[in-house]
Amino acid sequence: MLNTDKKLKLYYSIGEVAQMLGVSETLLRFWEKKFPQLNPKRAGRDIRQYRQEDVETAKMIYHLVKERGMTLDGAQRRLRDNGEAARRNYEVVDRLKSIREGLISMRDALDAFTYKDVEALKENIESLKEEA
Repeated sequence: MLNTDKKLKLYYSIGEVAQMLGVSETLLRFWEKKFPQLNPKRAGRDIRQYRQEDVETAKMIYHLVKERGMTLDGAQRRLRDNGEAARRNYEVVDRLKSIREGLISMRDALDAFTYKDVEALKENIESLKEEA
């Protein structure tokens, strides 16, 4: 049976990481040169194998450069001088994005309810009360 849960994978290819971030493989290779913190393992034939820590580092670089609009030099300084604080800030932002997605999903589910659905639900509850 194939493992489809990405959290359980030990290594990711550069293509998988690029797809997760929505960037090119070339950009990831460039970031590897600029950011010593991003250092995937190399397998035979120099194939990159990104560990979960490498993926998280790439996500943090993406957040600093693409989402916050920092320059590469600024992001390098932030990671070098205050890496732990940058990581905590990224984790908070990532968690808030996840919560926002959940709330939007709930809102969309509630918006899908029609007046007829609500009335049918009320009738169902009333009939259950009468049976009890």
